[in-house]
Amino acid sequence: MGKKDISMQLLEKEFNTLNPEQRQAALHREGPLLVLAGAGSGKTKVVAIRIAHLINTGIDPKNILGLTFTNKAAQEMKERVNRFVGKDIIVSTFHSLGARILREAIHYLGYTPQFAIYDEDDVEKLLKTIAKEAFPAEVKFDVKKARTAISANKNALGQHEDKEYDQFYQLYIKKLKECNAVDFDDLLFLPVTLFRDFPDLLAYYQNRWNYLLVDEYQDTNMVQYEFVRLLVAKSQNLFVVGDPDQSIYSWRGANIRNILHFENDYPGAQIVRLEQNYRSTETILQAANAVIQNNTQRFKKSLWCSRGEGEKINVYTAQTERDEAEFVANTITHLQSVHDIPLNEVVIFYRTNFQSRAFEDQLIAKRIPYTIVGGISFYHRKEIKDILSFLRLLEHPNDLIAFLRVVNLPKRGFGEQFLAKVVGAARNANVSLLDLFTAPSPFAMSAKQKEGWQDFAQILAMLKEAKASKSLSELVRAAIMETKYLEVINADTETRQEKRENLAELIVKAEEWEQSQAAPSLTKFLEEIALVTSTDDLDTTELRVSLMTAHNGKGLEFQAVFLVGIEEELFPHVNSKKSEEDVEEERRLFYVGITRAKKILYICHASFRHLWGTLRHMRPSRFLYEIPAEFRKKTNLYSSYY
Repeated sequence: MGKKDISMQLLEKEFNTLNPEQRQAALHREGPLLVLAGAGSGKTKVVAIRIAHLINTGIDPKNILGLTFTNKAAQEMKERVNRFVGKDIIVSTFHSLGARILREAIHYLGYTPQFAIYDEDDVEKLLKTIAKEAFPAEVKFDVKKARTAISANKNALGQHEDKEYDQFYQLYIKKLKECNAVDFDDLLFLPVTLFRDFPDLLAYYQNRWNYLLVDEYQDTNMVQYEFVRLLVAKSQNLFVVGDPDQSIYSWRGANIRNILHFENDYPGAQIVRLEQNYRSTETILQAANAVIQNNTQRFKKSLWCSRGEGEKINVYTAQTERDEAEFVANTITHLQSVHDIPLNEVVIFYRTNFQSRAFEDQLIAKRIPYTIVGGISFYHRKEIKDILSFLRLLEHPNDLIAFLRVVNLPKRGFGEQFLAKVVGAARNANVSLLDLFTAPSPFAMSAKQKEGWQDFAQILAMLKEAKASKSLSELVRAAIMETKYLEVINADTETRQEKRENLAELIVKAEEWEQSQAAPSLTKFLEEIALVTSTDDLDTTELRVSLMTAHNGKGLEFQAVFLVGIEEELFPHVNSKKSEEDVEEERRLFYVGITRAKKILYICHASFRHLWGTLRHMRPSRFLYEIPAEFRKKTNLYSSYY
């Protein structure tokens, strides 16, 4: 039997497993089609079979183009199609395809095909160079904010112009072109520019790809929407798969209206609903359906399955975040040892990254291996390491690494050569780096450096006094406030809130640790954290519990899911309070979290939580009560799934 025959048999076998709605989508040939693919509904298989069907009915594989959002998804799709028909097709991320088009056609815009693609570090350096050249020294220019404005403008195709940065934007575009370089946003912005400005070029690509398939269409932004619209304007052969109920990336520019208005954008479009779920139990799906029906921005659909009713959803009310974390860790141990659920089938979903700290502490204490997915372990985050370095310098006055890490926070004009002199002066005088700053400056320096020297010396003196007179948690607070570290994190408008939350959580950690110790000291505190951050004793081949934000869970599935911190102002997040649209997106995020669970779902909330630096009384999230009572039960460690 030949390879082709084997492929055909495999395709036929897979086709026979499709349900009626999946078959309808897979057999679609001409014209626009929207596949509303509910969570766990087998969309990847449907798309692959649909592509194979096109090829088997005479469509040249070269005329088929698939677009995804991740390289992993693109590779999986290509491999599936190749197994079915033994032929390769182009399945690409949006940005990879944009780069391909630019290599072929960017000369239309005055670039050469050998253009460079600048990463974020390159872009930041270029922006700083422009700021120096174009603006007087006394003008403080927010490079981070400029970068955000430029990116937003490109992704909105010029509709998000920020007058404050218009001159800067024009200089940036000019400078990029002089360097024969493009940035990441240009990989879509410039192809759309080419398509709009050169009709013959657009016609070439329209004829090249007659059949276009787009995965996760609800996640497209304006430039991606226009890119697709222009490519299919002639053939109208557009097959998109998506689910508005899982649209959770508006902060990245994703526009839910792209999928909701599909029928208006493509008259005569068909819609197929994939509602049969192959992942979760009926109880989990009924709960998810009940929650998401409270949203107005959606297509009506209702997930169902034939896997059986399953267990009720476990709801745990904790006293504090520490109690919540301890419950989760104990339950994970029980699920693993008694019910044989492997650790890699367990996930803890939280709304914001600072919440990971309490869970990391408990998992480490109980020696449960874990991994932070799509984020950085709490104790490895820059702002945490910075503050701990100030404390380390108090405890270890000759700690060179800690000194170099913090001496320019905020910037004091100390360059590499200057710092080399400082280290040399301490060595020659046989004093610690810390003690060096208690004496007059040991060598000549500029006025700015002298001012920086005095400032750093004053900060160290205040911290030494705080160490001698204050509690550990007060010392941590002083290290954050007296060092002017908040000025450092405020420079980045995109991350400052999250970093502030993480610093507040470090104070909470110090308070908790202090209360648990008979004789607390800075030395012991730093030692424990040093041991926490060391994973040398963990076997990297072990299965691990996953910790991640709910945003990072999209597309994943687990036997056991813990949704934690399900409280008002946390989930839904406080930033969503002013807008019903934002609340609906938070509800979609909660829905995504629920539908990751195959078998067991825990929803946890705390009565009291340290939030933004203060202990607060928390109210359970409205989303919890949108789950009908018959699908949930109150639980503790010994009355849950046992």
